[in-house]
Amino acid sequence: MTTGSELRVEQWPALRVSDWADTRDTLHMWLQLVGKMKLALNPMINHWWQVPLYVSARGLTTAAMSHSGRTLDMEFDFTDHRLAIRSSSGEQRAVKLEPKPVAEFHRETMLLLDQLGLPVTIRTKPTEVTRAIPFEQDEEHSCYEPEHARLFWEQLCCVQRVFEEFRSGFIGKVSPVHLFWGAMDLAVTRFSGRTAPRHPGGVPNCGDWVMVEGYSHELSSCGFWPGGGAEGAFYSYAYPQPEGFAEYPVLPDAAYFENGEFLLPYDGVRRARDPEAVLLGFLRATYEAAAECGNWDRAALEDDPVRRAAPR
Repeated sequence: MTTGSELRVEQWPALRVSDWADTRDTLHMWLQLVGKMKLALNPMINHWWQVPLYVSARGLTTAAMSHSGRTLDMEFDFTDHRLAIRSSSGEQRAVKLEPKPVAEFHRETMLLLDQLGLPVTIRTKPTEVTRAIPFEQDEEHSCYEPEHARLFWEQLCCVQRVFEEFRSGFIGKVSPVHLFWGAMDLAVTRFSGRTAPRHPGGVPNCGDWVMVEGYSHELSSCGFWPGGGAEGAFYSYAYPQPEGFAEYPVLPDAAYFENGEFLLPYDGVRRARDPEAVLLGFLRATYEAAAECGNWDRAALEDDPVRRAAPR
């Protein structure tokens, strides 16, 4: 006999940016702090793929990190509202997710890591934000509404499902579906296999060399960002942007091109009869714009995942 929880299907939640902006901005700093643990502990992987967080069944996780002969992970749990810090030794600690300044969150997190015998040294100045207040000095960002944080995670769960489906049709180099804590966006990126022109940089509080590494190869990237539009927005862009990309016809009708990327309001997807199909259509159409206008070798880079999984 199935239970109510087993029958539950995650719905696309409504979460107005204006309603949770203060919580979002605090959570963004918390995510950056934990993300920088990955930057400090993990070996370099192309395009900085060693640093993002991943959607989990409870929230957002670092996944396993090696530290002093042990394995460590950290997980934002948006059901019990705590940052779980776990060691392969069996020990664990937790920081409560509740209204508190970033400075206090920083102190608590670092203290618990010390108690576990797993201290980590990080650069405490945030990246990719205009006002970069060092974590230990940030008394400004202190709002945390648990329901808003949970709704954001539920948004990510819905988006993750579609992004994984989209990712499965590409057999060339493709990123995991991951959350980059610099801009706080969930993204997945496909690559043509060719190198790209040197990126000009210019991102606030982020070294130009960081962007050069991130954009070293020609790509088509899509993602979800909890800003822009009433409830956030989906984006898709190509680097370098090929001629004709901006004018390429894409779906759905609500999509538009602005400041170098295609955008689709989250609420337009959420309200659709079939949100997954609408979003998948947007991802496929905007990738097609990049691949066609950029002369990608699509026959070598794409395949049907159903065919690949079938006996042959």
